[in-house]
Amino acid sequence: MTAKSITVSTLTSMKDRGERIASLTCYDASFCRLLEDAGVELLLVGDSLGMVIQGQETTLPVILDQMVYHSACVARSRRSALVVADMPFLSYATPEQALMSAARLMQEGGAQMVKLEGGKPVVETVRLLAGHGVPVCAHLGLLPQSVHRIGGYRYQGRDPASAQTIGDDALALQDAGAGVLVLECVPADLAKAISRTLSIPVIGIGAGCGCDGQVLVLYDMLGLTPGKPPRFSKDFMAGKESIAAAVVAYVEAVKEGSFPAAEHTPF
Repeated sequence: MTAKSITVSTLTSMKDRGERIASLTCYDASFCRLLEDAGVELLLVGDSLGMVIQGQETTLPVILDQMVYHSACVARSRRSALVVADMPFLSYATPEQALMSAARLMQEGGAQMVKLEGGKPVVETVRLLAGHGVPVCAHLGLLPQSVHRIGGYRYQGRDPASAQTIGDDALALQDAGAGVLVLECVPADLAKAISRTLSIPVIGIGAGCGCDGQVLVLYDMLGLTPGKPPRFSKDFMAGKESIAAAVVAYVEAVKEGSFPAAEHTPF
């Protein structure tokens, strides 16, 4: 690491200062450099690569070997940004399996933090990982790895009971040792309340502008994803002369709070 390396503590300090965190997914060395140069603080090596790179219908077919490979591609080029790698479907079915999967992502893949989906069922897993020195990013709301169970990519937490569950899970995950939380596709008011309640940074995607930071799938914000884009995303490439300019525009929009705007926040 260098003196300017971004750590989990850096992100927490940014939250404390009210400085918004810019994050994007990243799957290779070239984009790693480009995103860092634009000021992206958190690079998420997401299992979304299954859909945008591999052409899969969901993230479920992605395996641990592939996540290790792509994480290593990013980590080799990384100079300062925090590299967070997704733990793929069923690679953390038990706390012990999660520990072995996290070890591979960090030792072979060069990740500095691992991300896993779920609330109460993974609290003890988070506790074990944190107890062994593994930085953990939790993920609540829409859980892409549970897409078949929940019946599609739908907003979560829209009724009082489910909103309460998400809020309670967020506190439990923080107490277990999670250092960052991603909130995906939950109502803006809920995301804002959780962000204010937690002491750890909350990164939103489709969760309004009240979070401590934002993340998007890189291919979505560059307008490269085939088909209809997510309602919460924006094509930052429109009207720009280069990919670098589009990423800079995204970072600036996140920092100044103009993204996400009302049209990117359905609920």
